[in-house]
Amino acid sequence: MSVRPSPDPRPPAPPDGSADRDPVLREMRWWDLGPVLELERELFPEDAWSPGMFWSELAHARGPGASRRYLVAERDGRLVGYGGLAAVDGTGDIQTIATARDQWGSGLGSRVLTELLGAATDFECHEVLLEVRVDNLRAQRLYERFGFEPVGFRRGYYQPGNVDALVMRRTTQTSSEAPPVQGT
Repeated sequence: MSVRPSPDPRPPAPPDGSADRDPVLREMRWWDLGPVLELERELFPEDAWSPGMFWSELAHARGPGASRRYLVAERDGRLVGYGGLAAVDGTGDIQTIATARDQWGSGLGSRVLTELLGAATDFECHEVLLEVRVDNLRAQRLYERFGFEPVGFRRGYYQPGNVDALVMRRTTQTSSEAPPVQGT
C-alpha cells in the first residue's frame, strides 16, 4: 500500500514549485477534516457527510482493531480528493470517493479506488460493495472499469433529494482470473 502516514498536516511544497506533480496519496488524519468537509459540501451539497460521520469513521481507522482505511490526495498543499473503505467480516464497502472538479479526468479517482481496493485486500475482503447515485454515470463507468457490477438498487438512499442508489459489487479474483484494470 502506498498510502503513507504524515505527522505534518501540511507537507512542504515541491522545491521546484511545479504544479504538474501528481497528487500525493496519504492516510487521512483529523487535521484533514476541515478541507475534506469543504470539498464534501462543494461536491455533494444535498447529501454531504457531517463532521460526526467522518470522525466516527476515522475512529475505526487506526490501531490493532482498525476496520477502516481513509486517505486524502494532496497537490501542492491543497486537498484535491479523498476516499474511504470499511471492512467487516470479509466484505469491503467503499464508503466515499471524491475528487475536486479540476481533477476530473486526471486519473485521480482511479488512483484513489486502486488504493482502496488494495486496502480491501489487506483486510482480506472477498468482495467489495459500493453505492453510487443512479444519476452519476461518470462514477459508474469508473467502477465498471474496475470490475464492479450492478447488483441492486436502494430506493431513496440519498437524502434529502430522495435519489436512488445503484449497488455495485466486485468479487475478489485470483490474478489468473482477474481482467486487466484500465484506469484513466
